[in-house]
Amino acid sequence: MLSYRHGFHAGNHADVLKHLVLLGLLDKLRSKEKPFTCIDSHAGAGRYDLFNAQAQTNREHESGIVPLCNARLVDPLLQHYVERVRACNADTRLRFYPGSPRLIQGELREHDRLHVLELHPAEQISLQEALGQDRRISLHLRDAFEGLLALTPPEPRRGLALIDPSYEDKKDYQRVQTTLVKLQRRWPVGILALWYPLLARQRDHSHWLCAALARENLPDMLQLELCVAPQGEEFGMHGSGMLVVSAPWQFGERMQSSLAELVTILGGAATCRIQQLSGAD
Repeated sequence: MLSYRHGFHAGNHADVLKHLVLLGLLDKLRSKEKPFTCIDSHAGAGRYDLFNAQAQTNREHESGIVPLCNARLVDPLLQHYVERVRACNADTRLRFYPGSPRLIQGELREHDRLHVLELHPAEQISLQEALGQDRRISLHLRDAFEGLLALTPPEPRRGLALIDPSYEDKKDYQRVQTTLVKLQRRWPVGILALWYPLLARQRDHSHWLCAALARENLPDMLQLELCVAPQGEEFGMHGSGMLVVSAPWQFGERMQSSLAELVTILGGAATCRIQQLSGAD
């Protein structure tokens, strides 16, 4: 929806989970010399100023990326994630947080490609400023769900799609379910990484979405969830999850150590879980 602006939530616990999984998948793709293509369906601004009015409204980054930047990290993937965030800042202060397109850009090699989809005109302008004139990247001002199908299968064929709607419109859950199934059929070699929120009981549709996709018997579907608080009754996001279709071999085991350390750093009521919904890791 054009009313949604991710700047209010940049660097929060949901971004931490989403971007940690994203970098883990990119590491798997980079482990082979063959080039790959990434598609970022709901790209946002590309870079977020944590000092501006949007980010300062709820200061969600203070319980997300900030504790990681202040921690002495052991896990290599967590270390790499924080390094990528710090690379977005000119000095030791954490002022800017990179969105997923900027993180992907930092992992691209010469022959890799990135397609960035964003429908909000203002976010498109920010994207152009954040990503610069990079010949490896194509920006698309178009609907995410339509664009995902129109751009697949891409060239090179190896790669991944990051799908992370705002879910402000309840129809997004049905659109995600329908699009993901079609996308997997059109691009069977692609890794599909879907983010979803864990909301208060009266608003939470994540269980329906995960169950509906599990019934589709999609290949090697892995579920990773991070909760930072108990589930409420009416309001609030207490956590989020990632569904990874065609998950790389042993990806769940690789992410287990990263999420375990992350939970320790976030503290409080933070918990995580990883489970296989279809296929085998």
